Amino acid sequence: MTSVAPAAPARLVWTEADTQRSARWVSESGMPAPRKVVIADDKTPADVAYRLACEGTALLWRGDFQNARQLLQALARRADHKGDKGKRAKAPKVPATPTEAFHLHRQAQSQRARTLAMLLIPFDADYTIPLRRAPDVRLACNEAYGRSTEPFVASMRELLGLIGAHEWRKNGVEIAALGERIHPHYGVFSPIRGEYVQLVAEAPLPARVDIAFDIGTGTGVLAALLAKRGVARVVATDLDQRALSCARENLQRLGFDDRVELRQADLFPEGRAALIVCNPPWLPGRPSSSLENAVYDPDSRMLKGFLNGLAAHLEAGGEGWLILSDLAEHLGLRPRQQLLDWIGTAGLKVLDRHDVRPTHPRASDASDPLHKARAAEVTSLWRLAAT
Repeated sequence: MTSVAPAAPARLVWTEADTQRSARWVSESGMPAPRKVVIADDKTPADVAYRLACEGTALLWRGDFQNARQLLQALARRADHKGDKGKRAKAPKVPATPTEAFHLHRQAQSQRARTLAMLLIPFDADYTIPLRRAPDVRLACNEAYGRSTEPFVASMRELLGLIGAHEWRKNGVEIAALGERIHPHYGVFSPIRGEYVQLVAEAPLPARVDIAFDIGTGTGVLAALLAKRGVARVVATDLDQRALSCARENLQRLGFDDRVELRQADLFPEGRAALIVCNPPWLPGRPSSSLENAVYDPDSRMLKGFLNGLAAHLEAGGEGWLILSDLAEHLGLRPRQQLLDWIGTAGLKVLDRHDVRPTHPRASDASDPLHKARAAEVTSLWRLAAT
């Protein structure tokens, strides 16, 4: 048996003051280290910075930190065609179908993200930022990256994401069905769409539930809700170590850690349960980064895996609860009949379905390129049983 050595950390290389320098490159989104790097500071015009960023040239910032934030905002305005100084912008292509609109939207968002990621910030080994008026981000970076051992460079946009995630983790998200707050960790999907949690809170439990499984637990919110509803024992699984750490912390805070067992597993734990709950990513597609794993399910792998394995893990008379939005149907990514076929092929039948319309802001935002699909979206809890 041969072992494979771990890949060496990526490094960013640039020339500064006629000297070649390098530093470890860090990108949670998986973006490779830019090949072209120039030094930028407070004197760099926004138009010049935007042109370089669009060309794939990164700007390593050496000026005031707060000015870097303002520059990033200026780049975002230009990327959104709001700062073109009155020049007539090229008319966008009108998509012929909802599916085309979706792919064009993802393509535009991906390009925007790549452009805005070109503004880079240096970090010392202890996560301090060696720039004027830089905030103390050591705690936020430790929460996201773990222990640091050497200086590195990351994008300003990613840093702001870390800071935002730290605030979410500190303040938490109010979950009405729990009457408590859930504190999401960086990289773990936040349960900000409360309608799917409410569905789990209101669906009738099977006659007797001694044990339940929560597949893909994330923050642990559904496992906590099942425990609150009186389920004596819950086994919650996830592949992601960040999610397991997040769920563990939330369950301890809520006082449910004695009734919820966390396991690192791909879908199901061993054994059977009277109730098995799963809220998989709702859209079939390839994530563009690890942070999109909670949104996109490549080839519907998790959805099909849950359905195909459900009957073998249900106790007699047990139920599987599939929480799924029909947004993919409105976007032409997965027809309803395909889902019903997968359910039947897996040896399952539909006992009932509970529906709710989303209340998040995008559902009523007419400027959203996917507004028509979002306005028609329905989130459902499918109660499934073995045939």
